[in-house]
Amino acid sequence: MSNFLAIATVTATFSQTISSAVQASVPGAEVTTQRPHAPEKDEKPHVNIYLYQVTHNAAWINADLPTRRAEGTLVQRPQIALDLHYLLTFYGDETEFVPQRLMGSTLSAIHAKPILTREAIRKLIDTAQYPHLSDEYLETSNLDEQVELIKFSPISMNLEELSKLWSVFFQTPYALSVAYQASVALIEAEIAPQRALPVRERNIYVMPFRQPIIEQVISSSGTNKPIFIDSNLLILGKQLKGDITTVKLGEIEATPLPENIGENQIELTLVSLALKAGVQAVQVVHKINFGTSASDPHRGFESNVAAFVLHPKITVSISSVICTITNGITRCSAEVTVNFTPNVGKRQRVVLLLNEFLSVPANSARAYSFNAPLNNGITDPNQDETAAIAIPIKGVAPGNYLVRVQVDGAESNLGANAAGLYNSPQVTIS
Repeated sequence: MSNFLAIATVTATFSQTISSAVQASVPGAEVTTQRPHAPEKDEKPHVNIYLYQVTHNAAWINADLPTRRAEGTLVQRPQIALDLHYLLTFYGDETEFVPQRLMGSTLSAIHAKPILTREAIRKLIDTAQYPHLSDEYLETSNLDEQVELIKFSPISMNLEELSKLWSVFFQTPYALSVAYQASVALIEAEIAPQRALPVRERNIYVMPFRQPIIEQVISSSGTNKPIFIDSNLLILGKQLKGDITTVKLGEIEATPLPENIGENQIELTLVSLALKAGVQAVQVVHKINFGTSASDPHRGFESNVAAFVLHPKITVSISSVICTITNGITRCSAEVTVNFTPNVGKRQRVVLLLNEFLSVPANSARAYSFNAPLNNGITDPNQDETAAIAIPIKGVAPGNYLVRVQVDGAESNLGANAAGLYNSPQVTIS
């Protein structure tokens, strides 16, 4: 494949090929690679080559796929396949038919040699042989090493297409011209893939297809009970037991005790896992030993992904209470410190909810909500989580308030008394 100099090298080699032909046919003729212009009086005979469009080559467009693995690492160098569209314009004395003579010579030369040979490209890159065309900027071109040779073919353009090309693109009076397509330039990115070590040993392991299926995820305390970090998680389903059974919770992989793994149920203790409050994804994974080390089994069958909500546990305290009276209305500000189990991450969304506690429930009970401070109050750039957050509140009427907290949508629970009324945790603002 070729590097980023491929397009410039094609243009330079193409111009050199045409230059050799027209100089033999029309003495003093030159080849330029400028933007087309209107014919001028007493203009020197020359052929102008202009790259006016680049398109993807349909045959090679996906030849380099896949370029990356699922985790994003490079498999092979990305490659772009391009077709180059050139406009050849012919200038000279019209009374002596110079443009037409140049066109005839050029078209004949391209038709006779429609391919850029590797030898022609190497000669161009050799600065000693073609110093006027090949400068230092082409010395590192490797177009001659490209698998596919560059081929030129005429582009049939009707009067309307030619008119649009000159009037819209160049906005200049028409000069005798013809279009050609060069196909295909394969440009490879200059990044090196990391090649893995070769496979040292191969094994075959035959087993029946038994994909685990998760039907329900609940707390061991009961179907409708909330799940906390100190709860035992029950995973209910079918075909849950494998040779090596693990449970994946987000990015954490846990191994249940063997006695807690059954065909239809897996019990998992959460307290030792570094989970955060919020919605958690659960997946049962069966690993397989392919005759290799038991400490490094291969990933086998995976279940569907189920979800559960891990609720935070909290304790609260209040400080810095300041109350003011304005127009006979008392409003207070304070700082509510919430202690969390498990810890709260810096990027988790935390909302403090206050509901007025009344001994007799009433529709007139006040309610407030307050967002935690930026980054949940964490100022140390090396700290990712915290066990406590101080949340400022303001504009709150005096009274007793029930306290709840939402962490990424997972809400803390309220305690209730014998009569079934919520009564904790509470803070008093006065």
